[in-house]
Amino acid sequence: MTALGSVFSGLRGRWPATAGAVWLLVVCVAAIGAPVLSPFNPLAFDPGVRLSEPGWPHLFGTDHFGRDSLSRALYGARMAVLIGLGSVVVALTTGGLIGMVSAWFTRAGHVLMRVVDVLMAFPALLLALALMTLLERSVINTIIVIGLVYATTTARILFGMTLKLKAEAFVDAAVCTGAGHVSILFRHILPNLVSPLLVQASFIFAFAQLQAAALDFLGLGLPPETPSWGNMLSEERIYVTPARRGC
Repeated sequence: MTALGSVFSGLRGRWPATAGAVWLLVVCVAAIGAPVLSPFNPLAFDPGVRLSEPGWPHLFGTDHFGRDSLSRALYGARMAVLIGLGSVVVALTTGGLIGMVSAWFTRAGHVLMRVVDVLMAFPALLLALALMTLLERSVINTIIVIGLVYATTTARILFGMTLKLKAEAFVDAAVCTGAGHVSILFRHILPNLVSPLLVQASFIFAFAQLQAAALDFLGLGLPPETPSWGNMLSEERIYVTPARRGC
């Protein structure tokens, strides 16, 4: 059975998982096809149609600058996927390296894991806010901050699993053959960590969306002109109550 076939067989009969997979596929298609699917330029101002209700040609309406909300939502999907994937790469690379090294070199591990424990004591959003105040608002900085926030949990997970694998017979055999530290960690231990890394990646990708939207909403994430779901919520929240009163 191919990998794609195993995915479909795993989704069969599981409606919540199927619905989530379909929605993720829709978001990915929107992210990839945003330049083609967007009916307007997401950055183009048109004061003549500001705060228009959903209809033709602005299917999702417009914001307070007259920008098309559908176009901004489509480009926001691109930002969401980019930040999610980038955060996964940063978290798995940084956290995985710290966890594996800490488990293999126990003296350095005592220091590194105590630092990780201190960072894990802070709520994820609070830690992200503290780090973003030291940096300027940009896509790269947002990816780095969110990735570092979730690198702590990745480091803790891989620390425990590497300690367990460290006592296995195949590691002792590699040591007896004269294999170096780098070879043992990356050729013998890392392949056995792929499954937990993939599971952790799925969690990080999901939580990265929430953190990115929260940072944007609080004014510490992406630049305000960047089309993102968090920026859209932050900009339009002041019009929710007047719109409800006008109904």
